[in-house]
Amino acid sequence: MPTRGGQEGRLLALGRMSAGDLAKAYIPRDIEETWAQAWLDRRVFEADPARDGPPFSIVIPPPNITGQLHLGHALNNTLQDVLVRWRRMAGDNVVWIPGTDHASIATQNVVERKLAAEGLDRHGLGREAFLERTFEWKEEVAPYIVSQLKRLGAGCDWSRERFTMDEGLSQAVREVFVRLWEDGLIYRGRRMINWCCRCGTALSDIEVEHRETQGSLWHLRYPLADGSGEVVVATTRPETMLGDTAVAVHPDDPRWRALIGQKIRLPVLGREIPIIADESVDQEFGSGAVKITPAHDPSDFEMGSRHGLEAPVVIDESGRMTLEAGPYAGLDRVECRAQLVAAFEADGTLLEVKPHTHAVGTCYRCHEIVEPMPSLQWFVRAKPLADPAIEAVREGRTRFHPEHWTKTYYAWLENIRDWCISRQLWWGHRIPAWYCEACGDEHIVVARETPSACPRCGAGLRQDEDVLDTWFSSALWPFSTLGWPEQTADLKRWYPTAVLVTGFDILFFWVARMMMMGLRFTGEVPFRDVYVHGLVRDEYGAKMSKSKGNVQDPLELLAIYGTDALRFTLMSQSAMGRDIRLSTQRIEGNRAFANKIWNASRFVLMKIGEPDPDAASAVACEDAAGRWIRSRLSVAAAEVSLALTEYRFNDASSAIYRFFWNEYCDWYLELAKLSLRSEDAARRAATRRTLVEVLETALRLLHPMMPFITEELAGKLPGASGAPLVESAWPDSGVLTSDPEAEAKVERLIAVVRAVRNIRAETGVAPSREVDLLISCADDAVWRDLTDFQDEIRALARLGVLERWTAAAPPAGAAPAVVAGIELHVPLVGIVDVAATLEKTAREIEKARAELLKVEAKLGREDFIARAPEEIVEKERERAAELVAKLDVLESALGRLGGVGA
Repeated sequence: MPTRGGQEGRLLALGRMSAGDLAKAYIPRDIEETWAQAWLDRRVFEADPARDGPPFSIVIPPPNITGQLHLGHALNNTLQDVLVRWRRMAGDNVVWIPGTDHASIATQNVVERKLAAEGLDRHGLGREAFLERTFEWKEEVAPYIVSQLKRLGAGCDWSRERFTMDEGLSQAVREVFVRLWEDGLIYRGRRMINWCCRCGTALSDIEVEHRETQGSLWHLRYPLADGSGEVVVATTRPETMLGDTAVAVHPDDPRWRALIGQKIRLPVLGREIPIIADESVDQEFGSGAVKITPAHDPSDFEMGSRHGLEAPVVIDESGRMTLEAGPYAGLDRVECRAQLVAAFEADGTLLEVKPHTHAVGTCYRCHEIVEPMPSLQWFVRAKPLADPAIEAVREGRTRFHPEHWTKTYYAWLENIRDWCISRQLWWGHRIPAWYCEACGDEHIVVARETPSACPRCGAGLRQDEDVLDTWFSSALWPFSTLGWPEQTADLKRWYPTAVLVTGFDILFFWVARMMMMGLRFTGEVPFRDVYVHGLVRDEYGAKMSKSKGNVQDPLELLAIYGTDALRFTLMSQSAMGRDIRLSTQRIEGNRAFANKIWNASRFVLMKIGEPDPDAASAVACEDAAGRWIRSRLSVAAAEVSLALTEYRFNDASSAIYRFFWNEYCDWYLELAKLSLRSEDAARRAATRRTLVEVLETALRLLHPMMPFITEELAGKLPGASGAPLVESAWPDSGVLTSDPEAEAKVERLIAVVRAVRNIRAETGVAPSREVDLLISCADDAVWRDLTDFQDEIRALARLGVLERWTAAAPPAGAAPAVVAGIELHVPLVGIVDVAATLEKTAREIEKARAELLKVEAKLGREDFIARAPEEIVEKERERAAELVAKLDVLESALGRLGGVGA
């Protein structure tokens, strides 16, 4: 088995190490800071495009410079770090590029709040001073974010750290904008956009969150201009009626066909507006007649364009009514609605109000209700970019994991609309467009370098005030961070990147746009794989939020349980396509796993520290237990490697956990203790060799998941080279020893010991009390294998007599068990009071059944499921599962005891 220090050096060192070289207790903080700094000092993660090995690159989803990281960041970066360390150890030429995002709206909001606390605002400061304050914020926050990532163990190449507004990335942004402009894929026009009155900026369609809201549907009477009747229209926004320029009906609706072409007199303002016919009208909505407000509804804007309707704006960018609103001018839109409805109720215009559930668009940042309005903005023609991005996935050039996200990706790109990329902010990439002071805004100059004068007339220029949508620069991240538009060595070596690890919430914001831009400007997809992970929720499945008080700070969890425990917990729960339910109990459990590994390593160091003059000559004298654990290690290595290849992070962690805890610690260490007491010096030496080599290899397997503890422990083993574990070779299952025969023998031994232990536990035999074991076994070869392990079986099952039972009838007064075709009998007469134990067990079963009935009855009530808090329902479900498991154990015990009594 290959190891870092080599077999000869390891054997020579076996007598020199001791448990005294390792602290008695595992205290994460004592080793984590040391190793985090050691990796940096050794420049372990710094990449070189000239280095050998297949390229493997990842670009970090850049966190916003808005403050502290959350558990979603911890999950995302843990999974990336696992992949990076694994591929580095597997021999790839790896680079993981870190960085931060300027996050226009979010960061500007943070800085403006800070200014407000000082009694200032950005307009009072002026643009340049405000940008200086924002860069100061960036310089304060970005290092803190980086320190948090390092605290998590992120193995990024920090020498390549980027920022979406650094000089190189700013050059890439301007280059892309100019090329798209030159290709006719960027234009400036007046179109219906989404406007956030709170943030004071336009939003793209996907920056609007649509939330189901319980509102009202107001039915209003609109009188015909000639006084011959009225039309009833229904609206969810009465205040917008002040901007109505038509009433529309379906041309085939018999209720309104005769009125098409007539005029309506608009309440309040008294202007006459036409009744028009349009096939897009839903005849089932309200009365079938709908009010048309072209300036404040996207569908109405399209209809107004088709029919040549005017589009008066009655709500301005601050959310107040304009002069077009007549007597309601100057009112906030919410107050206007209230006053308008009251007036309509008083004069009879309001016919009725009905409850109505509908989707209300809100800003994804501040959650203010978004106002649709026509505005002069910059747009990207999206369809010519989207079509190649769709085709690339269809061709398999980029694959989504889980695969079902592919359909979501297609659905969005196939229905994509032009992307509004201008934002009315100061923080961000200012649009590289200039207007001539003499020629007017119709003459636009778009340039890579800031122009000094109008190329047409030589007059002065003024730059567009707006900045680009944050996601415009983020869309270039995979290739701009590698040096594009220059054809750098990094770009040639590591683009396309290997995999993008991301949450589903930015699939459209970011992933699809990176695909569009990557293909447009490099001709290649930006990444071969996209792994989409779930959300980190609380232990009951609820989304974490400050209002619910269930937010957990990852830094606090790291301080309490250690980084490795949190990382392993996040990874072990990362089942593909599922959200994570994070509980401190699970993190505690993985802290216990770390303790288990630490204590096992102390045991190994203690045992190999015992002098053994025959150690060097004992290379080939390995017993079945040693061959078994090496074979199980081979299986674990294959399972972990395959699971990581397929992004089954939870399966990878389960495989190494199962090996370390269940096989190496629970069974092999116990068997090794017996071997180490052997009088055969060669056997003792072989056992020590196996203990060390298997432990060292298992630590390498575990390293990507729990990097800190594995580095510390591997460095204490004999033969350690002094190089970090992350620089060692990944265990190759193809060269590890596989031994099916040894596996079969030892698994049979384990099954026998486990069955006897179960009988002891279920029948109440005291742990200190020896029992006898009688085995009915027709196969002589199997019996010989068992007798080869008789010392181990006696010790591990705490047996007195161990004999073969050859009689046809089973022995009287014995508890039975059958494992692997072998009948086991444990005589209990005189050891336990069978009658009393039967009675006690029966009472416990009755009590558990009664409690289970109550819990199941509660869970069966629809009102309980509907009204009780989610965490209470989940607790009841967990209790039901616990009771079912308890009953299984009790009923099994009752069956065994009943057999003894018979």
